[in-house]
Amino acid sequence: MRRPRLPARPARLPLDPYVLALLGTVGLAALLPARGPAATLADGASTAAVALLFFLYGARLSTREALDGLRHWRLHLTVLASTFLLFPLLGLAARGLVPGLLTPSLHHGLLFLCLVPSTVQSSIAFTSIARGNVPAAICAGSFSSLAGIVITPLLAAALLGNGSGGFSPDSLLKIAFQLLLPFLLGQALRRWIGGFLLRHRQALGRVDRGSILLVVYTAFSAGMVAGIWHQVSVPRLAALLLVEAVLLAVMLLATWYGAQRLGFGRADRIAIQFAGSKKSLAAGLPMASVLFGAQAGLAVLPLMLFHQMQLMVCAVIARRRARDPEPERAAGRVAEVSPPPQQPMRQAR
Repeated sequence: MRRPRLPARPARLPLDPYVLALLGTVGLAALLPARGPAATLADGASTAAVALLFFLYGARLSTREALDGLRHWRLHLTVLASTFLLFPLLGLAARGLVPGLLTPSLHHGLLFLCLVPSTVQSSIAFTSIARGNVPAAICAGSFSSLAGIVITPLLAAALLGNGSGGFSPDSLLKIAFQLLLPFLLGQALRRWIGGFLLRHRQALGRVDRGSILLVVYTAFSAGMVAGIWHQVSVPRLAALLLVEAVLLAVMLLATWYGAQRLGFGRADRIAIQFAGSKKSLAAGLPMASVLFGAQAGLAVLPLMLFHQMQLMVCAVIARRRARDPEPERAAGRVAEVSPPPQQPMRQAR
């Protein structure tokens, strides 16, 4: 008798090395924060790094591929609604947890987390592992990132206002000059430099990550000098993690079963779940540095924690989805195994 095959044990949970680098940068800023002339120099370098990041984002985004993806508009609207409508509503609802579980500053950071666009790379990777609609995930992530350049600052202005500790309507002008203008310039020059960027994408990836590390160091240094970290205690951090775990669970369930109610197939539901339930650390960190100034360190703390949490949880879900039988193949196997119906024998006359 053949022994039943045990389900494969999931591989180790992904502890993103880049998150470790970010945590190391935070530790460096805590021990050796930039002060005086060094802070001015770091701030100028951070501003240039943010502009370079969004210039490269614009130069890499294929306008033709984005326009081709519009044919699947229902899926993209569903992802955008999850990212920029359902997430912010949940963030606003979390206001009821202040001051019981969250401080006002942590809630502002949580609400900012709910406003940033979706990820691109990890959404595509998890959709591919789970055998979902990868082209749809690529387009959905690209649309979300593109829309977030405009929608995230506008939502921050409407929902956070001056109470966010450093955000003001003037930040919209900073967004236009530091984020939107470099992005549009990258799009305009993509025809001439797109090939070069494609050939050197690995080296430019290091530039991206290094730029974000510089932004994190500058933001957390400013927070240390301003003394904002005395507002956060270990119990408050534990409460924040609990709230974020509930937030992620709600979004994963809402995107999966909501897509089913809307009539999407399995492959599309997978793309919607992974693209609609995740938030981009790469896009959120530079935006926070522009929007919040010295308060950016505390503002991005919920986003950094949520980023690692979503990677670990979505990795498990993707591997489980990969082991699910596809409906078409499952139906075919049933047809092969089931014997054909027997015809009744005719009685001999």
